[in-house]
Amino acid sequence: MGDLHRLMTFKSLSFWVVIVLIFFPWQSLSLLASPSNEIKADNRLIPRRVRCHLPFFGRCFLVWFTCPLACPTSCFVDCALCRPVCNGNTFFFHGQKDRDFCLVSDTNFHINAHFIGKRNPSLKRDFTWVQSIGVVLGSHKLLVGAKRASSWDDEVIHMNIILDGTPVSLPAKEGYAWRPPVAASSPALSISRTGGTNSLALNVEGNFRITMTVVPITAEESRVHGYNITDDDCFAHLELGFKFYNLTDTVDGVLGRTYRKNYVSKAKPDAVMPVMGGMDKCATSSILATDCLVSWFGRHLPATGNVRGRESLLCKSGIDGSGIICRK
Repeated sequence: MGDLHRLMTFKSLSFWVVIVLIFFPWQSLSLLASPSNEIKADNRLIPRRVRCHLPFFGRCFLVWFTCPLACPTSCFVDCALCRPVCNGNTFFFHGQKDRDFCLVSDTNFHINAHFIGKRNPSLKRDFTWVQSIGVVLGSHKLLVGAKRASSWDDEVIHMNIILDGTPVSLPAKEGYAWRPPVAASSPALSISRTGGTNSLALNVEGNFRITMTVVPITAEESRVHGYNITDDDCFAHLELGFKFYNLTDTVDGVLGRTYRKNYVSKAKPDAVMPVMGGMDKCATSSILATDCLVSWFGRHLPATGNVRGRESLLCKSGIDGSGIICRK
């Protein structure tokens, strides 16, 4: 009888573990804790601090960790293991200033990015950063972007949120969550503050989670990398994290294509940091348009389940203003 009781207890525990793994993104992309000013005047790199934002992992919830030396500026907290984890493969996409590009396009959602930048006379390309993202989900359109600012103040909200043409206002309180009216949200959508002023997470049930933080280009970064940032604009931009749950094999876009089962990178195999191409095919006419050449939005194709094991992407502005740099 005792053996039977122990067996039933084990099965019960196993059941709950399965429930957690299926329904909760336990390898959550944790939010970067501070703006991207990791370089001190003496050129020493300062590792970033990150934390878990999933409250049901009680012992790990909101506990701070420092990124390992192997990935000092690009790690996240694995909430189940309760420790910082380096992301994997790295690649970047330059984009082009003042233009919009499709990041991910699937049959039931579409994500674009708007790039801002500065001309660099000594290079053939611009310094570029992602200023905003546009999400098309069913008949709904969401825009989240960094406000232009001449100077930076951590206590000031530098983020715009607009859903279906209507501004959304969120109190500057970490943990605050907002949901649109039930009738206007299918599938379920929520926006929550993961930091007091300029950090939030967008969750679309069964589809994806995006973490966003607005950060400036600091005077030190400008000096080190030669951005020539002036006092009239600190080029506030977004650092992004992506987690996808149910993609089709047709998913496309700058980042989306990397989730295909048959994806083969066209970057040089010996490249230190592979450059993503396809700028012409991924260009869109506006931040909320779905007219790029690789768009799959609205097509009725059967979903084939999760692609590439729900890998996470952590994206930020690249070194030397190289647009968007992502690490799996």
